[in-house]
Amino acid sequence: MEAPAKPETPVRRRNQQVGTVVKANMEKTVVVAVERLVRHAMYRKTIKRTSTFMAHDEKGARKGDTVRIVETRPLSRHKRWRVEEILNRGTVIEDAAPAGT
Repeated sequence: MEAPAKPETPVRRRNQQVGTVVKANMEKTVVVAVERLVRHAMYRKTIKRTSTFMAHDEKGARKGDTVRIVETRPLSRHKRWRVEEILNRGTVIEDAAPAGT
């Protein structure tokens, strides 16, 4: 007698977002800004809204890069995303420190 076969659970596709790295000052963590378009309820104008996500980064993303992030298990208090791939490298002009005279 064979044991009854367990029904296979379908593989769940993970949420994905594409955004721009706005902070890369931490070790193995970047902050990614993701823009989305929403329609105003009364005026029907399309508005740009931005959400920021902290993502685990093993790929070495830098500020200004466009990256794809995917949802994952909680890695820390704020990190629930990880960098899947770097889509293109950004060119960021570093802020010049104010010259003290």
